[in-house]
Amino acid sequence: MKPANRLAGETSPYLLQHAHNPVDWYPWGEEAFETARRLDKPVFLSIGYSTCHWCHVMERESFEDQDIARLLNEDFVCVKVDREERPDLDQHYMAVCQALTGSGGWPLTIVMTPDKRPFFAGTYFPKSRRWGRPGLLELAPLLIEAWRTRREEVLHSADGIIAALERGRAGGRSEAAGSPPSESVLDDAYGELAADFDAVRGGFGSAPKFPLPHQLGFLLRYGRRTGKSAAVTMATATLAAMRRGGIYDQLGFGFHRYATDAGWLVPHFEKMLYDQALLAEVYAEAAAATGVREFGRTAEEIAEYVLRDLVSPEGGFFAAEDADSEGEEGKFYLWTRDELKAVLGPERARAAARVYGVEDGGNFAEPGQARDGRNILHLGGTPGTPAAAIGQKKLFRARESRVRPFKDTKVLADWNGLMIAALASIFRLTEEAKYLRAADGAADFVLKQMRARDGRLLHVHAGGQARIPAFLDDYAFLIKGLIALYEAAFDPGRLETALSLMGQAIELFGDEREGGFFFAADPEVGSRRKDIYDGAVPSGNSVMLMNLLRLGRLAGRQELEDRASSLAAAFSGEVSLHPRAHSEFLRGLDYALGPAQEIVVVGKREAADTRKLLAALRGMYLPHSAVLFKPEDEPAAAQTLERLVPFTKGMDAGGGRAAAYVCSRGACLRPVRSPAELREALR
Repeated sequence: MKPANRLAGETSPYLLQHAHNPVDWYPWGEEAFETARRLDKPVFLSIGYSTCHWCHVMERESFEDQDIARLLNEDFVCVKVDREERPDLDQHYMAVCQALTGSGGWPLTIVMTPDKRPFFAGTYFPKSRRWGRPGLLELAPLLIEAWRTRREEVLHSADGIIAALERGRAGGRSEAAGSPPSESVLDDAYGELAADFDAVRGGFGSAPKFPLPHQLGFLLRYGRRTGKSAAVTMATATLAAMRRGGIYDQLGFGFHRYATDAGWLVPHFEKMLYDQALLAEVYAEAAAATGVREFGRTAEEIAEYVLRDLVSPEGGFFAAEDADSEGEEGKFYLWTRDELKAVLGPERARAAARVYGVEDGGNFAEPGQARDGRNILHLGGTPGTPAAAIGQKKLFRARESRVRPFKDTKVLADWNGLMIAALASIFRLTEEAKYLRAADGAADFVLKQMRARDGRLLHVHAGGQARIPAFLDDYAFLIKGLIALYEAAFDPGRLETALSLMGQAIELFGDEREGGFFFAADPEVGSRRKDIYDGAVPSGNSVMLMNLLRLGRLAGRQELEDRASSLAAAFSGEVSLHPRAHSEFLRGLDYALGPAQEIVVVGKREAADTRKLLAALRGMYLPHSAVLFKPEDEPAAAQTLERLVPFTKGMDAGGGRAAAYVCSRGACLRPVRSPAELREALR
């Protein structure tokens, strides 16, 4: 075993991967910066994450190299950061990189002063110059020479970078002021997506293609609002194409990160928990909206993967699985014809090859290399053949004997919140208890194991301990999960916890002057950021818009709806300039514009008439509705609900039969008692 560096005492799986590098890494902390100040050395900061392919490449080429390690150790204090543990640091220094270079990515490389002012930024650097890209052997001496001989110039540059970032943030805030966006911004976003839609292969634009579930969810809701079937078609065609493609694991289920091609065939093979959560939720939503069973099955398959491979013994969900296996990206997932034949025999192997689009020469190759017979399985041949006929389970079992990709076993509060919401959505679609149990287990884990003594959420759990004060996304995504969990099982305790966490979030992150929420309560670097861009993961502010609206409607809390209006106004300018880049925000705006309804079902929880009313609701696509249940046969739960939601106090079943109250704009219709009457009232 190689000697350990200071990362050996960390809990992050990503940092532990670097614990035996010859580079003398420090974790982010005062020790590193005090050492840099004492030795008058600049800080070499490297930010990455465990499933980042190019992070592994840079480690093998540079950080495991003795010459590079000697150079870095002599002239710099070297700090390693897991971006998933410290998204606040990642956001700040990624903004620096984008400002300096016009682009960004991971691994993220920053060189800065001992007081955390950056003066150089970049991404991946090989050991030596390659294809015009400088190597660390050439770059490090130039940086240290500038530090030693042109210090005043370096410090002036660092001050200029920070000042430019602050001006940019201030400008964004001043631009945002106004009133909430109007309905026309929904039309604008639809127009942008329609103009970019790939009608042949699904998705938007050309390669690479990212699955952006919030865009697809927006299109489903926009189609519902306007009656434009083309919006729903764009969403469903994309969902179907992704499910058929190589971006989907056809044997073990779940989605890879994104496709490098326009036809969804060749993925970057890492599997992220947030992708599984967001995609499972939108597939379940599409099943409810369209009645297409394949979408519901896909949501369940994604959940099967997560519950099999990403759940911890304590119930929390792990962060990710790597793209690489045995040092090679995708090796775990690729097949040759001979490998199919060895597992299935000649006849079934031929059938599997037809269904899964397997080619003699292979359909996969590393960039710049010829195909070597390896294939990504996808439904490119004869889809619709039963899985048993092509040995799907047998191939899966055979694949399980291979060397698995590395699994990042940290538990993140925000990503778990997303998975809780997804599982609750699948439960509402299927009423399969296993999904509800798993969602409850994850919620209990986060709420019990990831709290500080003062009750504040913590961001990450790894190595048996929870740490790092939570960020806005942790609160926003967990509240989203708890709301979904309440509407799945109607435990008023979940609603109460969601309201309590919302109170904490407002206190910690709320911007009382300009509206919206800051990302960090007390940022360690830079000023307080407020983000609204919905990228691979939607922004905390966008999710909070929907949370505020739903909790406001569920609990009859006008102050929460007022805060939602203030949030929408704060980002109105930015959203109106680039509508499609804020599709999660637009889902909240769609809900706010209404017409929205609150539905209260009153009855005995297990009674047949109650179950029929609840089943009728679960069988409908109701994106603008908030559902409450008041159990007449559970006095304690009914009293809790009445305390949280005062407008339910006068609602009772009456006559011994379950009843449903449909309310909108502060007024309720007379109670209805049959599924047919309920469906009519909701039209």
